[in-house]
Amino acid sequence: MLQPILITGASGVLGRALVSTFTQAGASVRQAVRTREKARPDVDFVRLDYTDPATIDPAIAGVQGLVLMAPPLDPDAPAKLGPAITRAKEAGVRHIVFVSALGVNHNEQAPLRVVEHLVMDSGISYTILRPNFFMENFSEGFIAASIKAQNAIFLAAGEGKTSFISVRDIAAAALAAVQKELTGEFDLTGSEALDHAEAARAIGEASGRPVTYHALTEEQMVAGARQAGMPEPNIGYLAVLYSAVRAGYMAAIMPDVQRLTGRKPTSFSEFAATNASRWQ
Repeated sequence: MLQPILITGASGVLGRALVSTFTQAGASVRQAVRTREKARPDVDFVRLDYTDPATIDPAIAGVQGLVLMAPPLDPDAPAKLGPAITRAKEAGVRHIVFVSALGVNHNEQAPLRVVEHLVMDSGISYTILRPNFFMENFSEGFIAASIKAQNAIFLAAGEGKTSFISVRDIAAAALAAVQKELTGEFDLTGSEALDHAEAARAIGEASGRPVTYHALTEEQMVAGARQAGMPEPNIGYLAVLYSAVRAGYMAAIMPDVQRLTGRKPTSFSEFAATNASRWQ
């Protein structure tokens, strides 16, 4: 296995799963975080802030493998990640795993698709992972608060289905990519597609509380995000994502998780049962 491995975004929901999965596999991991307080205390860490170019070289010094993630909902991802990719090549990084998003390869102007091209054109061996929406958005992410406080999910997802995936499966796929130094592009989804009403019912059954999905209009969702203080560029990004859900573009079920890891992805009911205490 390539070592050490720098994991960016290490304090996020997916980043924590990546750090845990890689360390359990015996990898030498370096966490990249913006502030020390967000780092896992028992794992090596380094400060990395894409808006501060001086933090890039120290973060990647001596690294052989790089798991790269963009800040969430960030339309400026290419400008922020581009210098890190360039410096990774100069520093002798041997392999990059870039965590992109399902479907961006169908839109050449999508920020994450632009980053994909930067990675693929870098001259570094690469793996592109394109996961669907995380199951953990319901348990740890931006949807969790309304479930706990109001027994409700408020989104402009319409009746569109999504093949939600657990971050644990994404992390397992990333580990396999690094262990095998796989070059290629992989679409990561769960093994079933659910609409948000079905997801709400599964959470309710697991947690013992009634959870209801309320389908918002895009305008209502945007207004709520704005009231919550989300920056305008991120709001626009969020609106585009859920327009794709409503259109049915996020319902695809792909076999790549099992191809990479040798096992089926976590089902939503399994996820809900494991995380039931988070909603109680």
